[in-house]
Amino acid sequence: MSIAAVPAAEAGTDTILSVNNIEVIYDHVILVLKGVSLSVPRGGIVALLGANGAGKTTTLKAVSNLLRAERGEVTKGSIVFDGERVDRMTPNELVRRGCIQVMEGRHCFGHLTIEENLLTGAFTRRDGAAAIRRDMEMVYEYFPRLRQRRNSMSGYTSGGEQQMCAIGRALMSRPKMILLDEPSMGLAPQVVEEIFEIVKDLNAKEGVSFLLAEQNTNIALRYATYGYIMETGRIVMDGDAASLRENEDVKEFYLGIGEGERKSFREVKSYKRRKRWLM
Repeated sequence: MSIAAVPAAEAGTDTILSVNNIEVIYDHVILVLKGVSLSVPRGGIVALLGANGAGKTTTLKAVSNLLRAERGEVTKGSIVFDGERVDRMTPNELVRRGCIQVMEGRHCFGHLTIEENLLTGAFTRRDGAAAIRRDMEMVYEYFPRLRQRRNSMSGYTSGGEQQMCAIGRALMSRPKMILLDEPSMGLAPQVVEEIFEIVKDLNAKEGVSFLLAEQNTNIALRYATYGYIMETGRIVMDGDAASLRENEDVKEFYLGIGEGERKSFREVKSYKRRKRWLM
């Protein structure tokens, strides 16, 4: 299955995820997300971009129903996955329907081996040991480093290997879509390239859709088909990846390559940026 090069907003019936004007509140009083709407086309890679604290992780947790563990809740709007409203489901129910999140910071079980970690990803499955073994082999084909380290305690492996393990564990649930939170965080550039290449292959060959939250705008827009940019809990800009890469605001504030002299965030008033984006 090839990547669907369709703008998310125009995906229509080919949309696998639709987040519709949601509001998220923590502790019944702290408003974190304000009217966030986005969509992911079936078979696409969509990037959710923005600085630390913009609301990217909260958006992913709203989709995966992990907010309640942090005293957060979706108080307005709706979330539809694969044609079914899911914002009142449990995380387990959502995983069984094919949507799973890979958390920021990898979160492998350090006392388990790589292979044992991968097997935990299949806990919701009921299709038998033979099918699970086939998928384990598929994970090892995409991540040959994991095959080499399969009997190693994951807590003693490198950051890149732990990120691969976390993605591989998600694959063991046989997902239709993976929510990938900050996959480049704390990793060397070469390892980041390797992981994004594997994401591209999983999308193209296995038909897995991705919504990935990233601060590394440069690499995210190279691999995504569509992108949304968040600031202070709102979507302030969206468009196909090629258009965002060429947008002067994005180049200036996220890629550092605007026209003229290179500028830093400190040299420009942020309200000007928001004013231009919201006009």
